Amino acid sequence: MKQYYIGLLSLLLASALPAQNTVKMSAVKSNDFGVAYSLPKTTILIKADATKTVRKAGEFYEYAERYLNISNPIIQDETVYTMTGLTASTGGVPDKEKSYLVEFRSGTTAPFVTLTKDGLICAINADAQFSPADEATNSAADEGNKPLPNPNSFLSEETLRAGSKAKQAELISKQIFLLRETRNNILTGEADNMPPDGNAYKLVMERLDLQEKALTSMFTGSETVENISKTFTVLPTTSDLNDQVVFRFSSKLGFVDGNNMAGAPVTLTLINKEPAGEPAILSPKDQKAWDEKFAKGIIYNIPAKASLQIEFANKTWVNKEVDVVQYGKQEVLIPKMFDNNKLPIKVIFFPEMGAIKQIIQ
Repeated sequence: MKQYYIGLLSLLLASALPAQNTVKMSAVKSNDFGVAYSLPKTTILIKADATKTVRKAGEFYEYAERYLNISNPIIQDETVYTMTGLTASTGGVPDKEKSYLVEFRSGTTAPFVTLTKDGLICAINADAQFSPADEATNSAADEGNKPLPNPNSFLSEETLRAGSKAKQAELISKQIFLLRETRNNILTGEADNMPPDGNAYKLVMERLDLQEKALTSMFTGSETVENISKTFTVLPTTSDLNDQVVFRFSSKLGFVDGNNMAGAPVTLTLINKEPAGEPAILSPKDQKAWDEKFAKGIIYNIPAKASLQIEFANKTWVNKEVDVVQYGKQEVLIPKMFDNNKLPIKVIFFPEMGAIKQIIQ
């Protein structure tokens, strides 16, 4: 085993089709019976969900109680953001400092290595699929409710030409009551022109409801709610993280940077539960044997357990245990494992960790 250049790894992966999520690389004579691969570093993915509520005052809000008996209309425009959820998961990204070469003996029967498109090791002598974590940084999850159409499109000529705001409010309120009366007449079957069938009935009622809501919003105001989300990625080092500010959240601005004091902090705490302590001092002979082992074998990761907490607004939103590569160590599979041509060893890895999932004889 030896350090290998990233350039060779890129060259070996160049034949992969864009649609594939893994690449099978064979160890053959043309590449000196070696396949380059990378081990990953653990990333912490924090997904934040929130709602964006936009309230707009109606043009005639001061007449809401007089004409429609509505006592609590929206009287000023405002936008309010509310945090609704925080979740955390782990992912893996290639560690540029940990690229290696799997080297097989020339007599080994058709050895191959399965890699992700980024060069992370998935398996040796076996096929494997990899579903990377979604690291999208911005997304609108869905709309809570659609905005109403422009109510001015439903106003009559008389209303538009009214000489005062008070007169306009009076005429619009009469139009609203007329819409309600028409709907009630259809519901009771007393309308002069009833819809001819069920589909027409549904269409007419929907249009009446939409017009009434749009016109009423000129008095009550309108409110739209949008669900939004954003994912933040943290790349830990080998040290613990204590109350690290990942981003901030403001009820007026929504998601803001960690250094923007307009928002309250969302913090991450990540503590290694299995610290290794001081490394043992090896004799020159043992150190040489250790170096040779890592120079020739297949290096893989052994992650360590860590406790993860996400806090916001004096509340713990996430509290769980995760595997973190940076807190762990590395070990080696000896090349002799793969020398049996009759029963070739298969090794399945967790690509996002570079750790062994299964060894199959």
